[in-house]
Amino acid sequence: MEETIEMEEKDPLSDQREERVRRKGEGADEVDGIGCCGKFQNSVSRWMLPEDLRSTYMERANCCPPPIFIITISLAELAVFIYYAVWKPQKQWVTLGDGIWNSPLTYRPDLREQAWRFISYMFVHAGVQHIMGNLVMQLLLGIPLELVHKGFEVGMVYLAGVLAGSLASSIFDPLSALVGASGGVYALMGGYFMNAVVNYREMMPLLGIFRILVILLIVGTDVGFALYRRFLSDEAGMKVSFVAHIAGGVAGMTIGYVFFSSYNKKLLKDPRFWLCIVGYIVCLIFAVLFNIFLSPA
Repeated sequence: MEETIEMEEKDPLSDQREERVRRKGEGADEVDGIGCCGKFQNSVSRWMLPEDLRSTYMERANCCPPPIFIITISLAELAVFIYYAVWKPQKQWVTLGDGIWNSPLTYRPDLREQAWRFISYMFVHAGVQHIMGNLVMQLLLGIPLELVHKGFEVGMVYLAGVLAGSLASSIFDPLSALVGASGGVYALMGGYFMNAVVNYREMMPLLGIFRILVILLIVGTDVGFALYRRFLSDEAGMKVSFVAHIAGGVAGMTIGYVFFSSYNKKLLKDPRFWLCIVGYIVCLIFAVLFNIFLSPA
């Protein structure tokens, strides 16, 4: 009689263990069955989102729409570069030919009344090394960001960085020209960097610090290259400003951080969103007034 009672007392524990084993097996089957696309989306969520938002993303994850913005803008930049390279081949990787300087897309301080140049300069690049660096960075970072946050958010951050770069350059380095998409690339990097810093304990802790260090290394190398072109290069003609890198990064660490940290939230109800928007508009108005009334260019 006592043995029967002991067996009855043990049965619930055995059932619980069997249930856990069964669920574990089902979970493994489920992971194995998600396919390559599902595994890719899972990796994207681990790199781009804190842990508490990954399950929500995986429930909605799909490739419709695909990352159209970042791919389209990259193809456009590559097409413009090829056009000028074929029209007037460049002798070196970092050689600015007359075709680039005379382009209606390049930002030039003496032609700043042509307002489209404050945006269109992102399509023109100084050489192979310049465009390859920008394309690699914006594709590697931009495609996962757009899969998670979609094209509108990524496009807004990217263009905010481009515009911030040219306006800041017109104020702090008013006699220098601008080419390249570094302002937009740095905005994406700045937004992701801030999100990784704030949530690094949840965004794959071991690799979180590694990602931050990699971004700092890339930024340091690229800014150093820009400073070299601006102050040490012996190239004749206009000098290319480096200010767009810094201004794009600042735009990313403010506006980009708000966009990229607000997954599954309503931006219009986030006070940080309005604070960043108002601050950006104030800076925009100041830059416009400076260029109209105070610029030495």
